[in-house]
Amino acid sequence: MKRLFLYSDVSNSYLYFMKPLLIFLGLLATFSCYAQGNDDAKNENAIPRVVDSMYREDQFYIGLSFNLINNEPDDFTQNGFSGGLHLGFIRDMPINKQRNKAIGIGIGLSTNTYNSNLFIGEDELGNSIYSIIDSDVDYKSNRLNTNLIEMPIQFRWRTSTPTKYNFWRVYTGIKLGYIYYYKARFEQSNNTVIQTSIPELNKFRYSATLTLGNGSFNAFVQYNLNTLFDKNAQIDGESVNLQPIKFGIEFYLL
Repeated sequence: MKRLFLYSDVSNSYLYFMKPLLIFLGLLATFSCYAQGNDDAKNENAIPRVVDSMYREDQFYIGLSFNLINNEPDDFTQNGFSGGLHLGFIRDMPINKQRNKAIGIGIGLSTNTYNSNLFIGEDELGNSIYSIIDSDVDYKSNRLNTNLIEMPIQFRWRTSTPTKYNFWRVYTGIKLGYIYYYKARFEQSNNTVIQTSIPELNKFRYSATLTLGNGSFNAFVQYNLNTLFDKNAQIDGESVNLQPIKFGIEFYLL
């Protein structure tokens, strides 16, 4: 009877321990099933992701450039850093079903600085003076600044899809521009010459452009098709000309 009593006590203790555990596991399983059901219901009721089959690409742009000069007069040299900043908006208009080919037409602004040894001034009659600054002349800076309004026109090829945002691109075309503000500034320690009237400046600009890149990083080149100054800008009978070439990086945003 004693052994039976002990066995009965152990069995009762075991049942006493297991009963709440089984109840707890049962409640846990019920809760899990309920939660899974809610999740399934949420997934069923969730708004599905819509793929935009009519997407457009690269509509805002910003670029930084290094400005070089070609077709220059004798003894002309650039000094310091000549750079540019441009930004704007391009309307992307796909021309095929895959939408990886498009025409882009936009509007933007550009500012450029050209540091060189070309002095631009005027005489007492208001006529423009162009000369190359001698190497023995001490001066702080000599630069020409131009601000333009621009209209880029591009043919665009890319490897993008409605769900692919990191893709290769090749954009080529022309850029039409108009210089609406300019200033030539020559500065010495005790002398400053500022010229804001340069009739010989070709205000209308025409450039060929090419952009190559992948993702956020893109390299571009822009070659001016006309010279910065017309034939009336001369130094000792030689045309000043100056044909800028811009190299830089460009970023596109939707």
